[in-house]
Amino acid sequence: SATREHIIIDNRYGSTKEAENFVRPYKNIVDSVMAPLVGYSARYMKAHTPESELSNLLADIMVWGGKMYDEKPDIGLYNMGGIRAALPKGRVTFGDINDIAPFENKICFLSLSGEQLTTLFRQIGRTFGAGISHGVEAVYEKGNLVSLRLNGEEIDPKRDYRIATIDYLIHGNDGFRELRNGHDTNIPKADKDNTRFIISAYFKEKMAEGKEVDAHIEGRMVCKE
Repeated sequence: SATREHIIIDNRYGSTKEAENFVRPYKNIVDSVMAPLVGYSARYMKAHTPESELSNLLADIMVWGGKMYDEKPDIGLYNMGGIRAALPKGRVTFGDINDIAPFENKICFLSLSGEQLTTLFRQIGRTFGAGISHGVEAVYEKGNLVSLRLNGEEIDPKRDYRIATIDYLIHGNDGFRELRNGHDTNIPKADKDNTRFIISAYFKEKMAEGKEVDAHIEGRMVCKE
């Protein structure tokens, strides 16, 4: 059920005390959800093209999350547009993760042939950047893909590659059009499959191991003039 109330904001709330009293019950509820610590970050990270520490981290977490679904992804992908805030250095709360991934996107998995994967990375080049997982080396010149390798090996056009990403992208959004042609898709639907919970779980695991979360720019996506 739901109820509603029309609240008039007038000069009664002109003082700081009155405003704080009005907000307090809502703030307490929000803080109880957003304030819990999930882990620690070794550095401040924000998303930027063509490659950034934060986008690399999120793509790696998509691969890491595969173990929760009996999946073994070859590649993780995360769109720059889906990263809505920076990661602070030091303490990281669930609220910080929610700021980074505020949408109701779910982790998902699909397969592409090597030929399809090459087409996808040509499309990614036109978006000027993306979160790409460790082991991928995509080199572009003037926006055109000139080299694509995984773990030091050229992409095999006939082999299938397993992709971990978010469900928003498998519909071809943000220029990732080739993902619409994937096969053997696995799209979890529960609330717990939301990317913010996958990311939080990764931070919690690292905290339990006594480790800070860290990421680096590695040349996963190189754009030459």
